[in-house]
This record gives sequence, structure tokens and C-alpha cells, in this order.
Amino acid sequence: MSNETKQDVFDDLVEQHQNYITTVIGDYGVNDKAIEGWNERYDAALPDDLPVIPEAVGEWLRNCKRQGLLITRAMSGRGGNINEVMPIEVVHWIAGSQSRHDTFARAWVLEAWQVEETGEVVRL
Repeated sequence: MSNETKQDVFDDLVEQHQNYITTVIGDYGVNDKAIEGWNERYDAALPDDLPVIPEAVGEWLRNCKRQGLLITRAMSGRGGNINEVMPIEVVHWIAGSQSRHDTFARAWVLEAWQVEETGEVVRL
């Protein structure tokens, strides 16, 4: 594993592309308009390895986020309303393993995930 970010790799690729065009075609071939906007688009793109969570877990996460709850409250099983409790299928999923806690936390922080049942990408 390296400390290099995806952005570093992308920037190197753009630089190599510009150098290649300059070498092969000369200064006439470099067109900054051709790469304009790609950095911004890359920065805004979702990561390739989005967390994958069941639809019910996503609904719980979305509901808790909408209420402005802290992640600790969302994972403890209580919603914003004192009478609101985590659905049983979500309890069972989160309790399944430590890696599911991590997956829930990643989806929470990214505000994006892939729905396990459908493959749909959800972004808050």
C-alpha cells in the first residue's frame, strides 16, 4: 500500500498525456481545453469501493441523517424520536460483525452507498 492518492495518480496521468502530446505533436498539440474540468469531475466522483449495505440499513441511515443524529445514536438503535427504534433487520445486520460497523460508518461519512439487493448507488 502506498501513500499515493487517486488524485495523485490522475494528476500524473494528465501530466504524462500532456508530455506525450508535446513530444509527438509539438507545442501545437497541447490543448488545455481538452482536460479542463476533469480534475473537478474526478474530485466530485464517488470512490470505486462504495460500501454495500442492505436497503433497510440504507433507509435507517437516511432517516437518521435526515434527523441530524450523531452516528453513535444511529448505531445504538434509537432514532430522533424517543419512540423510534431501529428495525429488527437492521439490528441483525449491524450486529453481524465488526466489519458491518465499519461499513455502516463508511456509508455514513461518505453519504453514499450501494444497495446490496439492487446494486443501485444512493447518494444523500
